[in-house]
Parts: sequence; C-alpha cells; structure tokens
Amino acid sequence: MLRFAVLTTIGLLFVSTGEFSRLGARAQGRSVTFFAPLRLGGKTDFNQTSDLAVEVFQVLDLPLTVHEASLVKSERGYFVKLELGNSSEVKLVGLRYSLLIIDSKNQPQPLVNRTEGFAVAPYATKTLTFKTSLRFKQKGGERLVLMVEQVISREWIWEVVKAKDALDAYARGDYSVMPVVLRVANSVDAPHTPGVIYRLRRNEEY
Repeated sequence: MLRFAVLTTIGLLFVSTGEFSRLGARAQGRSVTFFAPLRLGGKTDFNQTSDLAVEVFQVLDLPLTVHEASLVKSERGYFVKLELGNSSEVKLVGLRYSLLIIDSKNQPQPLVNRTEGFAVAPYATKTLTFKTSLRFKQKGGERLVLMVEQVISREWIWEVVKAKDALDAYARGDYSVMPVVLRVANSVDAPHTPGVIYRLRRNEEY
C-alpha cells in the first residue's frame, strides 16, 4: 500500500507539472501573438500621418492635370509631392503653382508661390516630389489648397489670367469664377530654327 501511494503521488506530480507546462506554453504563445501586431500597427500609423493631404483647384483648360497632391514631412520641413498628367502632344518642362492655407472661417492665407522644373512626356503621367522645402505651423481645422497658375513647354506657355482672384474666390466657396487660360508662344525656350535668307531679284524691264 505504501508503494502504491508513492507511485500515485509521483504520477499526480508528473501530471500537474505537465499541465502547468502546457498552460505556460499557451500563455507564452498568446503573448507573442499579442505584441507583434502592436508594433506593426504603430509603424503604419506613423507613415499615414507623415503626409498632409492637399486639395487641388483644377484648371480644366491647362494641358497639365494634378491627379493628387500632398505635403511630405521631413526633418527639413515639408516637400510638395504631385501626381501629374500631361494631356498635350508636347513635352512639358515646368509649372508655377500657388499653395494656400484656409482657416476654419474660410479666410485664405498665401503659403508659397513657386516655379518648378520637370519633364513629363506627351500624354504621360508622372509623380514628382520637388526638392524645395517649406515650413509652416499647423493649426486645427485648416485646409491646404493648391492651384497651378502656369504650365511651360519649349514651344508654349499656358497662363491663368487673374489666377489670384480665381483662387481667392474658390477658397471662400465661390465656385462661379471660372479661370481663363491664355496660351502664348515661348520665345525663350523654343528651339532655334535657322533663318532662311531669300534674295529678291529686281524686275527686269523689257
């Protein structure tokens, strides 16, 4: 009887130790599964909040369309990132844009007006991040609005007439002001064509 009791006690201890080991393994497995998604989730949230969305005031008569705009944050400030589409048959080489901050009372404040160079082939799309940084202080309830005022090719320049008035009206919620685009020849960047000299002959008298 004593031997049987000792064996029974040893068996119970073995079973209890095994149960605790399995429970510990389960608990450890749950802890690994629990912490890994938290690390991934924190990294994803950081990437999502690093860029600022920018609203685009499209000018339909321009040969360049801004499909998407944002401000990319870095240690040096913000960089303008644009997804552009060329709807013309010529190569586009530059643009001028205005960027506004609109507060909660729809009061626009100019942030920057810049000319940037690039190269977008005819009927092509391209995503660009301009290298010139900008700095500003964010406040609650603000909107960022971007408008392209000028588009440049080597042959032509497309200029929005009274661009500031149209953008200010758009910022205040007045969408009745339609931008007018004027196209002029680019006399600066146009390829040089060699001139042809014609010699005029004097009419002979008979």
